[in-house]
Amino acid sequence: MAPAEPNNGGTTGAGATRDQASVKVPAKDPKKREEKKDDDLSEEDLALKQQLELYVERAQDSDPGVQKLALESMRKEIRTATSSMTSVPKPLKFLRPHYAALKGHFEKMVDTGLQKLLADILSVLALTMSPEGERESLKYRLLGSADDIGSWGHEYVRNMAGEIAQEYSKRQSLPADDLWNLVVDIHNSEPEAVDLLMEVEDLDVLLDHVDEANYKRTCLYLTSSAKYLLAPDDMLVLDIAYSIYVKFAEYPRALQVALSLGNMQYVKELFQTCPDSLTWMQFCYMLARHGTFELDETIIPNYDDRQALQQIMDNNDMSEGYLSLARDIEVMEPKSPEDIYKAHLIDGRGAGGGTVDSSRQNLAATFVNAFVNAGFGQDKLMTIPPESSTASLGMILMWDHECDPAMALLVDFLDKEDSSTRIDAIMGLGLMRVLAVIQFGMYWYPYLQMESRLWMSETELGDPLARFLPLGLGPLYLGKQDSVEATAEVSKTFSEKIRRHCDMILHSCAFAGTGNVLKVQHLLGQCSQHLDKSETYQGPAVLGIAMVAMAEELGLEMAIHSLEHLLQYGEQNIRRAVPLALGLLCISNPKVNVMDTLSRLSHDADAEVAMAAVVSLGLIGAGTNNARIAGMLRNLSSYCYKDASLLFCVRIAQGLVRMGKGLLTLSPYHCERFRWSPNAMAGLVVFLHACLDMKAIILGKYHYVLYLRWLCSQECL
Repeated sequence: MAPAEPNNGGTTGAGATRDQASVKVPAKDPKKREEKKDDDLSEEDLALKQQLELYVERAQDSDPGVQKLALESMRKEIRTATSSMTSVPKPLKFLRPHYAALKGHFEKMVDTGLQKLLADILSVLALTMSPEGERESLKYRLLGSADDIGSWGHEYVRNMAGEIAQEYSKRQSLPADDLWNLVVDIHNSEPEAVDLLMEVEDLDVLLDHVDEANYKRTCLYLTSSAKYLLAPDDMLVLDIAYSIYVKFAEYPRALQVALSLGNMQYVKELFQTCPDSLTWMQFCYMLARHGTFELDETIIPNYDDRQALQQIMDNNDMSEGYLSLARDIEVMEPKSPEDIYKAHLIDGRGAGGGTVDSSRQNLAATFVNAFVNAGFGQDKLMTIPPESSTASLGMILMWDHECDPAMALLVDFLDKEDSSTRIDAIMGLGLMRVLAVIQFGMYWYPYLQMESRLWMSETELGDPLARFLPLGLGPLYLGKQDSVEATAEVSKTFSEKIRRHCDMILHSCAFAGTGNVLKVQHLLGQCSQHLDKSETYQGPAVLGIAMVAMAEELGLEMAIHSLEHLLQYGEQNIRRAVPLALGLLCISNPKVNVMDTLSRLSHDADAEVAMAAVVSLGLIGAGTNNARIAGMLRNLSSYCYKDASLLFCVRIAQGLVRMGKGLLTLSPYHCERFRWSPNAMAGLVVFLHACLDMKAIILGKYHYVLYLRWLCSQECL
C-alpha cells in the first residue's frame, strides 16, 4: 500500500521546523566550551590544570610571600616538564590562556627579585606563545635570573640560541655584552653553542670553555659542520677543531684535521709537540695512507728514529704485513682468471666461451690475473704476452721492494723496440716502487710540457691521448679550491678545442671532496647545454659533479638523483659519462639503488653507455667480493658472449670485484672516511677520464692505462 502524500499546503512550514530541530547550534558561551574540554582531561591532568591556575592567581596576590611561593612552585612544575621535552609540555598548554595576564602583571611588579622569577617563567612560556619575530623568550631571559640555562631543557636552549643569533644580526655594531653572557651559558650544549658562535663569528671562544667532558663532541660537530660550509668558513672551523685537539693532546685526531686543512706546517708541529714515539709511528702510518711526506732533522733530530719512521711512511713493510694477513685468513693460493669467471656456473650459451676474439680474451685474462693476485707475489698465468704483461708483473709484485729477479726482468723490456712494451715495463717498475714513476709522470711531466703541447695543431689535439694533457695540471690542485683560479685564467689562452675541457678538469679537481653546492650547480649548468659532437668537456663536467659531491652522504645522495635526471634528459655524450660518475660516487661501496641502475644501463642500446655501466659495476664492487655483482657479471658474460668489446669490459669488472682476493679497496678515503688521499684520487680521475673514450683508449692500443687506477689501491684495514 502506497504511503499517503503529505499535505502540500503544510510542506514548507513543517519541513523548515524539522530542519531547524535537527541542526545543533554550538554553544557560544566560552565557559561551556572550557567545561567540555575539562571533561576530556584525565583526573591527573585536571588536577594539574587547576593547580597551575591557582598558582597564576596567587602570583598576582598583593602579599609578596604568597607571590614568591606561587612563582617558585610554578617554576618547579615547568622545569620538570621541559627537562625532557618530546612534545609541548602540559604546563605550557594549561598556562597558554594566562600568558597575557602574566605579562601584564610583570609590568606592574615592583619587587625586582619576584620580577626575575616571573621573567624566567615568561621566557619559557614564550617558546610556544610568543608572536613570530618578537624574540620574547630572549627578552625575558635577559630580564630574569642568571640560573643555569640548560635546566629548562634542550628545546629551550635551541630556541634561545636561535633568538640570540637573530638579535645579534639585528644589532650589527651596537653593544652586545648582555648577549655574550648568554653565549657563555649555552656552551654546555655543544651543537647549539657551535651554531651560535658561527652566527656571531667568534668560534675562538670555544677554546676557553671546552673541557675533558665535552671536547670530543664539540670537535666532532665542528668537523661534521665543516663539510656544509663554504670557503673560507670551512677552513676556520677545522682550524678551531685542530686547536682543541692539540689542547687536549688528542694528536692523531689533530693530524687528521691538519691533513684536511692541507697544512703541512701543522703536521710538523705535531711531530715536535707529541713526546710519544708510538704516536709518531701512528702518524707515519696515517701519512703513508694519505701520501708522501718527508721527515727531516728539524722534525725528528735522531737519525735512527727518523729512518725507522721514514720506512713506515715509504710503505717498506707493506708487503710483509699484507702477506701476513693473507696467510692468516688463508688466501695465499694464487687464483687464475678461470677461477674468477666461474664459467661452469653459467647455463646455456656463452658457457664455453663462444667465438670471441681470442687475443682480446687473453688480454682481459692478463688484467684479471693482475687485479686478483695483486701484491701476493705469485700467480698461475705463466705465459707472458708481449703487451701489458710487464705492467701486470709489477702489479703482482706490488709493494715488494726486494724482488730483484722481477726487476731485472722488467728492466730487460726497457730496451724493446715496441713502444707499448717499453711503456708497460716503465709502469711495472712504477707499480713495484710505490708508484713513484707514474706519480712523477702524472704530476710533473705534463706540467713541464704544457707550454708546448697545449698549442698543438687541431690534428694533434684529435689524438685520444690529448684528453690527458689537462690531467697533468688538474691533480696538482686537488682540494685546493680557489687556489686554482690563476691557472684557470691561463687555461683560457689554450687552443679553443681543449680550453673548456681543461677548465672543467681544473675546477673539478680543485673542489674535489668539498661538497661545494655552488660548484655542483655550475657543473650541472654545463651539462644542460646542447653542443656540437666535437665538444668533449661535458663528460668531465659529469665526472666533476661526482668528484665534488662524494665527500659526505647527503651530497652523495643528491648527486645520484641529479645524475638520474641527466640520464633521462641529457645528450648522448653526457649519458656515457653518468655510469662512470655513479661508479666514482660509490667506489668500493656498492649501494643497492646504484647497483640496480648500472645493471639496467649495462643493457643500454648505446654500446658505450653499456660498457661504462659494466666497468662501473666493477668499480662499486672493487675488492668487496660482492656476490650479487659477481652474479650480475656472470650473467652478462653469457648475454654478451658474441660482443668482444662488451665481454672484455665484463672481464675487467669481474677482476675488479675480486681485486686482491678481497683485501684491497679502490676507495681513496682513510681515517674513517674523514680524509681522502690525493694520490688515490688522482689515480681514479685519470682512470675515469680514460673510460670516457672507451673505444679509442681502453679497447684500443692504450689499454695499459687501466693500471693507472692502481694508484688508488689500498689495503683494507
